[in-house]
Order: sequence, then C-alpha cells, then structure tokens
Amino acid sequence: MHPVIQNVTRKIRERSQPTRDAYLERIARAGHRGPQRTALSCSNLAHGVAACGSPEKQRLMGEAVPNIGIVTAYNDMLSAHQPYETYPQQIRMAAAEFGAVAQVAGGVPAMCDGVTQGRDAMDLSLFSRDVIAMGTAVALSHDMFDAVLCLGICDKIVPGLLMGALSFGHLPTVFVPAGPMPSGLPNKEKARVREAYAAGTASRDELLAAEAGAYHSPGTCTFYGTANSNQMLMEFLGLQLPGSSFVAPGTELRELLTRAAVQQVLQLTTDESFTPIGRIVSEASIVNAIIGLLATGGSTNHTMHLVAIAAAAGIQVQWSDFAELSAVIPLVAQVYPNGSADVNHFHAAGGLGFIIRHFLHQGLLNDDVHTILGPGLHRFATEAVLSDGEVHWVPAPEIPRDSDVLRPPLSPFQKDGGLRLVEGELGRAIVKVSAVAPELRKITAPARVFPSQQALRDAFDADQLQGDMVAVVPFQGPRAIGMPELHQLSPYLGVLQNRGLRVALLTDGRMSGASGKVLAAIQVTPEAAAGGLIGRIRDGDMITIDADAGSWSVDADLSERQPQASEHLSHAFGTGRELFQLFRDHVGAADAGASPLLGGR
Repeated sequence: MHPVIQNVTRKIRERSQPTRDAYLERIARAGHRGPQRTALSCSNLAHGVAACGSPEKQRLMGEAVPNIGIVTAYNDMLSAHQPYETYPQQIRMAAAEFGAVAQVAGGVPAMCDGVTQGRDAMDLSLFSRDVIAMGTAVALSHDMFDAVLCLGICDKIVPGLLMGALSFGHLPTVFVPAGPMPSGLPNKEKARVREAYAAGTASRDELLAAEAGAYHSPGTCTFYGTANSNQMLMEFLGLQLPGSSFVAPGTELRELLTRAAVQQVLQLTTDESFTPIGRIVSEASIVNAIIGLLATGGSTNHTMHLVAIAAAAGIQVQWSDFAELSAVIPLVAQVYPNGSADVNHFHAAGGLGFIIRHFLHQGLLNDDVHTILGPGLHRFATEAVLSDGEVHWVPAPEIPRDSDVLRPPLSPFQKDGGLRLVEGELGRAIVKVSAVAPELRKITAPARVFPSQQALRDAFDADQLQGDMVAVVPFQGPRAIGMPELHQLSPYLGVLQNRGLRVALLTDGRMSGASGKVLAAIQVTPEAAAGGLIGRIRDGDMITIDADAGSWSVDADLSERQPQASEHLSHAFGTGRELFQLFRDHVGAADAGASPLLGGR
C-alpha cells in the first residue's frame, strides 16, 4: 500500500473511532432483533401484505422468506431514470424465481439539474439530497424488509439514497443502475455551440439542436458529471455489481445485470454471507471512493457528498483528506469535461474494472474491505460480458483498449488527481484543475463582484467585461440560497478566456460535475451568509488564486468592512423555496457536507 493512502486511512479511522463505534453498535442492535416482519402484529402485517398477490401474501404471512424493499427514484422526465419504470416488475419476477418477495417500499423525488440550471428551482437542488435521504428512511421504516435495492442514478439522488440506506445500516443493500444513453453529439461540440451562443454567433435554434443532439434518449447523460461519478463511486464502494455502471438501458445485458442484483442482495441475507450496508461503507472503502473520484477526474460535488455519506456511517472525512490523496493519485481517465471522450468510450476502453485492477496492483487502493460480492475489492477488477444468454464476469483488460481515454497509473494523463484545496484569509475552497491548462492555474487580477450569475451574464451582454478579472459571486452558499450550481457561467467565462483574457471564478456556490477549463475556486467556506470574508470583497480588490500552491489572498483589509449588499433574501420564497427555510437555518458548512441533517458535524 502507498504510505499516503495508509496514513490517510489511519487518520480517518482514528478521528472517527467514537462516532463509528457508536454507529456500528446501533446497527448491531438493530440487526440482532432479526427480521421485524415476524414481530409485527396481525393488523400491522395484514396492512403490509394487503396489496400482494396470493402467492406473495402467503409467503410473507407464513414462511420466513426474504422480502426485498425497493426504493425507487423513477420518473419519466429524467432520461437517466425513465428506464426504472419497468424495474419493479423485473425485480419481483426475479425475486419469485429465487424464492423471495419484492415490494416497492417507496419512491423518492429526483430532480434534474440539467433542467433547473439557472432557474429558481436550482436553489432546491442540493437540499433535495437530504429530502431523498429522509424519504428513503420513511420507505424502509415499516419493518417489512430483509434487504434493499436502491434505484437511482443522478446528482443528489444516489448520495441521498445512500445516506438514507445507511440509517438502516443493518440491512443488506445493493444499488442498481440503469446505464447511459448512446453517444450523441460529442460533448466538446456541444460546449463549442454553447460558447458560440454566449458570444452571439449561434442562434437559439442552433443551440437547441446541439443540446437535443447531445441529450437524445433514455439513459444517463454521457459526460462525466456528478451522475456518472455517482456510478463510479458505487463500484469503488463495492455496492454495485462490477462492470454494471455503464451498460446501456434496454439491452439484454442490462436486464441480466438487474436480475443478478436481485440474486446478489438475497445472497447477502443468508447466515453464511450476511453483509449489511453499514459494514460495507467503512473508513477504507470511503478512501477507495475518494481515490476513484481523483483517478477519473470526477465531480467536485462529491467533496461534499462523500463527507455527508461518510458522516451517515459515523465516519469523519475532511477536505484535507482529499488534498493529501490528490497529491499522489494519478489521473488515468480523460472523459469530458477532462477530455473529448464520453462514458461509453471510457467503458469500452476498459472502464472501472481496468482502473481497479491496476490501482490494486500498484498499492493505490484498499483491498481489505467488504463488498456485496464478499471480502476484497479485487472482486471488482472485472468487466461484465454477455455469453450464451448469461452474464459472466471476466478479468478487466491488462492494456487499455484506447489509450487516449484510459491509461495505467504508471503512465497517466496527470501525475495527480486534479483536485486542490486552497486555503488562506478567505477560508477554504475547492479547485478542480484536471481540465484547466497548467499555465492558467494561477491568477492575480482585480475582483469584479456580481450578486448573481444573471448579473455577470448581463455585464457580458453589455460588453462590460474587457479586462482580466476574478469574477466573485458571493451569497450563493447553502445557508444563503441553498448552494445552486453556477454552471451557466461556464460558456461566458470560457468566451472571455478564448479572447485572451485571464479570468477565474470565486464563489461560495457550486460549479457542478461539469467544471471545466476556467480556473474556479468554489464552495468557499465560511460562506458569505455565515460571515465569510468573500462577502466583503469589492470591485478592484486584487485577488491571487494559486491552485498548485493551494493558496489564495486578497490585497485589502477585509476585516473592517461590512458585507456587500445581497439579493439572497429574495430567494426565500417561490418555487417551493419557502418550505426549505428550516434547511437553510440548520445546514452545515460545505466542508462538513452541506447537510441540514448533519449540521456542522
């Protein structure tokens, strides 16, 4: 094992011992009670089985057969989640074949960040994760289930499902993906048209045609944003069948993998193989997830989601853990926005199994973990293939099938993981540099302060952005307005950079999994609404951001200033936002997971 990985794993284990021990004790007590369905009163049980068919009803009322609770994030507006419409019936049929029963325990909301970008509803996006966690807990609260299958793909949905499932950490749980849509318009071409539209050289019809060419059918969007980073994490955590993340919907292999997930979760309920999810998600597996994120150039959102997920299992992760690991974990994948390929090309090149195989061989992953397949992450150094009408797992390739997309750790695209923690008088922020040219990773330029991303766009349209600048957008944090993604700024800042200007973004908001070629210090903590100094920056203050050195500074005395005037109070109402005031009042900082359920823990 690499000494840094050993050291980070040890530090997390030591700092987490009190909370992790308490968590494990809780799930042990819950597990020792055994299946609670047999302890339900006759009235309770009758309610729980009333809608079942006769065979399932007899099984649940008589024999102690396993009952799988399905928690689904199905809706048919999200392309990634539309395939889940038919999954419950597939799962029920497979469960019956294996002598078990399956019931949809509940549904959770699933909003699409692609639809809500730049809209008021984006203020609800991050908090939807915690709603989903609570919804998952409600779904599992009936004491009817012996195992869980979680159906979810996209940005906040998988982290929320996982946080909720960990509150029932005594139950075996498997995550079931649905797969990406086929490759459409290349992501790089889509980005070019977006920048052309921002510059006024492409029409709205041309922009819509490009977007519809990229997002064109059921399945996950094919760029490597938060949704596909979620799928990677589930494999690196050992919670999803190996090689299953990026198999297209509607294919024979996809259906066989869903059937295999049912079989596997039932296997985990047996005495000899019993493995609850609370044991799978451990300090070592969380470190593996961070390593997977860094090795693949995944979403910056997971610097918050993984902290919150870990906390739900009693594990305390800090941003410094990401930074220490990033310094030694090589970037071995180039998938848009870090390259021109999409996840289908990545999967065809060897995918996650290739990375796990080579990283284990080089001592860059913890193998001493529990997974849904048994002890050891080495079980995931495989890929799923279709042969004679059955799914089989074969060793992942030794050599990548496309070295422009995937490489072994000894000959990476970059020697480090591309995530930086910058610290200084403004506090802390995350910078993703894997898609930023090395010569653009440091900037000294005057601040231009904008109260919103719309204000920056208005200034761009009025041709008021003529010089180098650090665009500062404060009061976008979780306590202020729910920490929306500011992804709509990307094409405008990209155009300015293409014109030869040196530009960067500084914000306490997010920039999503599509963080790209412009230097962006994001998720600033403390945020402006919590008294953070980012709220006291004025136009003309000279700001230095040095991502490689991990530092930043402002050449002004901010301590004596009052905060800038803010528009954030106007975000408290409309589009359901008034219902989330309790969340805004109790949310923790970004580096603590930005969760109202966890507060500052």
